[in-house]
Amino acid sequence: MSAGRHRGAKRRKPRRLLILGALTAAALTAGDASGVIWSGEPDSSTTPSAESAEEYSVVAPSSPDTRTRTDDDRVSRSDERAELDSEPLDAGATHVAPAIATKPRFLTEDLNVWTGPGEDNTLLTVLDEGAKIQATGRVVDGWAEVVYNDKLRWVNAEYLSTEKPEEDTDTDTDTDPSGGLSDAPCASGSEVEDGLVANGIAVHRAVCAEFPEVTTYYGLRPGDDGEHGTGQAIDIMIPDSATGDAIADFVQDNYQALGVSEILWSQHIWTVERMSEGWRWMEDRGSDTANHYDHVHVTVY
Repeated sequence: MSAGRHRGAKRRKPRRLLILGALTAAALTAGDASGVIWSGEPDSSTTPSAESAEEYSVVAPSSPDTRTRTDDDRVSRSDERAELDSEPLDAGATHVAPAIATKPRFLTEDLNVWTGPGEDNTLLTVLDEGAKIQATGRVVDGWAEVVYNDKLRWVNAEYLSTEKPEEDTDTDTDTDPSGGLSDAPCASGSEVEDGLVANGIAVHRAVCAEFPEVTTYYGLRPGDDGEHGTGQAIDIMIPDSATGDAIADFVQDNYQALGVSEILWSQHIWTVERMSEGWRWMEDRGSDTANHYDHVHVTVY
């Protein structure tokens, strides 16, 4: 409320209170047990006279702060609420990165882009090796803050470089003459493709074209509670460990084109989400098959 609208407390007129003395009761006669009854009429012998009665005045208290307010004391409520009246932020929204100074950096490997600094955040996408990205210069525990699609994101700082990686000029490939992955039906048959998702079929055809010596594959397993039950996994049975190494490397090198998310081989695991860690050791599951020594397991999106 502004000073112009403020009203002071209304001063009340003094009220006068008449304090009367107590009435005295008549003395009882000795041995008389009857009570004293007041008739309502004051006893002139016990009523104080008007001259002896004291008078008191009740006066409204004065204001506790009578000093004059200065301009320095006056505070505008609109000034106090200037920050509070701004539009509140939506806690669940992803906000556009502000205009900040950045420097270009190049990716030395295919690199994951995360919503925060660490793999406990959400993986958004994977950028190709050699791609250029703008870095803010902020690094937290080995994670670099970058601008991706006009938003602040995070990547592994180890794979950022100030220089663009040299392009591979070797066009010779071990797949088909066009230089791409083969999508032709396998000569050994395509029965395993029944029930597989599109990426699972792509893995089967690319591997069988690259490794014709492999003829045994396993795909959909109805009732399985894992990726084999949804048609998102394929097992590639290998004749020897050298072939298994080669197949695992081949699938890993082409994981983006084939839509691969995970590879299990020789008691090791490799995943797209943790690709910066490379191949990771797995606990012993009790047999060569369970530990993936006799086949390469590939999971796809």
